[in-house]
Amino acid sequence: MYKRQDQPWSEREPYYRSAFEQLDRLFYTRPPKDLELLPPFDEETYHWEQDYFVENLVETHLSESGDALREDEALASLRKRLGASHRNLVHRDFQSQNIILHDGKSWLIDFQGLRLGRQEYDIASLLYDPYLAHTADEQERLLDLWEDIAEERPIPQLLNDCAIQRLMQALGAYGNILHNQRIDWYAQHIPTGARQLLTLIEDTDLDATLRPYLEKCLEV
Repeated sequence: MYKRQDQPWSEREPYYRSAFEQLDRLFYTRPPKDLELLPPFDEETYHWEQDYFVENLVETHLSESGDALREDEALASLRKRLGASHRNLVHRDFQSQNIILHDGKSWLIDFQGLRLGRQEYDIASLLYDPYLAHTADEQERLLDLWEDIAEERPIPQLLNDCAIQRLMQALGAYGNILHNQRIDWYAQHIPTGARQLLTLIEDTDLDATLRPYLEKCLEV
């Protein structure tokens, strides 16, 4: 999936609707009992994602110590809140690079991370996709579209928590691919993800924890 700045919303909306319709069906699909899924999103999984961010973005990309982050109470509180429930099937990597556009529809690919988790994590993954860099207005349009399909709107605080967690994971992935796999294309998306995350942590207990590292991402 891609987004051109000059492409009107009316031309993009059908593809987003198609992708969200598939996601909605996935959430309420009951997998066969003999299907082996990855371990569900729980506090330990979110902890791994946060450490992935610390190791690959903070320590490798920024050359900063990550010791304080690994002991940070605000990050521990975030993963504890998110890990309290995992009821639905989630894609785990619901972002534009895993959505193929064909014949007026969207097709999801890359289900290797399929597991039980919070549906808000997948929704946040597309709303705050650094590859697309949606504006605030576009994010509202996407939320309206999701509400039209699912007949409910995500709880704002829970969506915000999931978006923060997801962007940390994405930034960790960019740092890993950039420095360990030597694929320079990902460097351009680190500042975008950092700006999105800076907006999300405003007026939260994670602001003091993450802001110094995210602001440095804008300078590197």
